[in-house]
Amino acid sequence: MIMEWPPTLPRPERSSWQLTSQDARRKRQSDAGPPAYRRRFSSVAKLVTLSLVLTRGQRQVFDQFFHDHCSEGSRLFYMPDPTTEGWPLLTSEGVPLLVSPGVPLLLSGRWLCAWGDQVPTETVQGREFRKAFGVVVLP
Repeated sequence: MIMEWPPTLPRPERSSWQLTSQDARRKRQSDAGPPAYRRRFSSVAKLVTLSLVLTRGQRQVFDQFFHDHCSEGSRLFYMPDPTTEGWPLLTSEGVPLLVSPGVPLLLSGRWLCAWGDQVPTETVQGREFRKAFGVVVLP
């Protein structure tokens, strides 16, 4: 069974957000000239680094999700796509599309994720906690 990201956790911080694609190339060996590459595999994952600022209660939810539900980060999980989920759908002029007066049409998206190579790290900021971690978004 694939776990669902806890809905009570906040959106990731924008300042720590980094996304890159997995390198699907294989470099060909050559004696001279510029490097040459060929495709190594066709299914490319996205590698995302992010962080959350959590209250004490949210920290407990995150820790329980990682340690218990995801078996110390060894199980897959579904996570709302932070770049899509809950954002309003806009017209070409940047105006939200409405489903009824004052109610915007919201985008939806989710990722199938594996935990990244590094386990989540935690720092304390006053009364809040910052959890920094990476996920692998599967194709």
